[in-house]
Amino acid sequence: MLCGVAGLAILVHLPGMARYGFFRDELYYISCSEHLAWGYIDQPPLIAFVAWISRHLLGNSLAAFRVFPVLAAAATVFLTGWLAAELGGGKFAQFLSALAILFAPLYLAFDSILTMNAFEPVFWLACACIAVRIVNGGSPKLWLWFGVISGIGLENKHTMAVFGFAIVAGFLLSGDLRPFRTRWLWIGGLIALVLAFPNLLWEARHGWPQIEVVRNAQQFKNAPVGPLRFLGEQVLFYSPVIFPLWLGGLGWLLFGSEAKPYRFLGWAYLIVLAIFIFGDGKTYYPMGAYPMLMAAGGVAFERFSLLRRSGVLRLAYPPLIVLAGLFTLPFGVPVLPVEMFLRYSEALPYAREVKTERDSTAQLPQNYADMIGWDNIASTAARVYHGLPKGEQGGCAILAGNYGEAGAIDYFGPALEMPKAISGHNSYFDWGPREYSGACVILVGNEGSEFTKYFGEVQQVATVDSPLAMPTEQHVPIYLCRRPVASLAELWPRFRMII
Repeated sequence: MLCGVAGLAILVHLPGMARYGFFRDELYYISCSEHLAWGYIDQPPLIAFVAWISRHLLGNSLAAFRVFPVLAAAATVFLTGWLAAELGGGKFAQFLSALAILFAPLYLAFDSILTMNAFEPVFWLACACIAVRIVNGGSPKLWLWFGVISGIGLENKHTMAVFGFAIVAGFLLSGDLRPFRTRWLWIGGLIALVLAFPNLLWEARHGWPQIEVVRNAQQFKNAPVGPLRFLGEQVLFYSPVIFPLWLGGLGWLLFGSEAKPYRFLGWAYLIVLAIFIFGDGKTYYPMGAYPMLMAAGGVAFERFSLLRRSGVLRLAYPPLIVLAGLFTLPFGVPVLPVEMFLRYSEALPYAREVKTERDSTAQLPQNYADMIGWDNIASTAARVYHGLPKGEQGGCAILAGNYGEAGAIDYFGPALEMPKAISGHNSYFDWGPREYSGACVILVGNEGSEFTKYFGEVQQVATVDSPLAMPTEQHVPIYLCRRPVASLAELWPRFRMII
């Protein structure tokens, strides 16, 4: 049964795998996959390695890069049902919780693109399953696998550490000290640290740039969110129809007599939520914890409906989740053509108002607006490049204002007979100005406009118009710059932008 629901998750994503275009971050991760390292300015190394595998194993197409996120969606669905079984749920509880996580709008959106957020719930959920198995009498040696998965999860996203801390604190707050009396828990923690060590070493050698990224994003990029809005978006992200299920799961974990052995999961969720609320995290950051609540909610619902002998509830709730999921599906998976989606979205205007970044107000929701216009930027830059005298082309750098524009030029560039881009944004800064002198620079993007002051000769030669894109990408200027005030290598530190 669980395999069937997991298979349905794959089918749901298939129609949207090649629609609209690359998401901004996808282009960046593909570029990172050409510079494999133990770390990057703004993320650990795993996502670049996944992009590298996708490119070499499945090809270089849009759909190919989205295969692994879709498989991660199926894994999340399957493991949610598995956790429900570990919590004592029968087949109905397993089915209901897996179905709920399948149609939760936030998961649909993140599992549609190549992103760290597609894989994070798998790591959190696998660790939760292991912890519950141990509580249910499984071998304490399973803590070793908890450590392995946690270590790999840390190479995916550093917020894995928040979950690990929350699980440990959850055991302490629930009064269950048994895990701390076995050496296997401590060895598992050591394994996680060893697996995460290469990235930690990279971070230390580069001055802990991830901390700078987070601070700059909180100050300049992330939309400010108070606690009430943070909690409200938890309801929207996972569907108001599903809200009673995960809230009931949290209540069962914290107060249910039969759930006492699993109370640590309820505490872990509250700790995760508090850390991200008071740590100014984005509202989707706790997403890895919700499969635990869905699984617990499935068990609670199953037992409540059996206690009340209410067959109507058991029959009515799953179809209601499916109907609500299908209604909101176009907001998470790009199944509709853009113009049709714009008409459809008028039925749910609140979905367009949910945003995590300050400059994300557009006709399309942020997750879609950031898929628009990249090929247009690359092709326009190519026309400028090929319009140069032949003798000047070879030494002309293409300097992009942000990693999305640079990634677009890098991805579409080979077909357009264009060289790789350079940029001062995040890890592109680490890759440097290559061998370019700066005598000729094609400058792309609004963020790059401020760099025109470093050139004695500046001419705006094109504007890329993409009215449905993110605001900063709707009217993208392209400048042809010559006569730099210094060599590009000397100017390079001034181009650094970490956010």
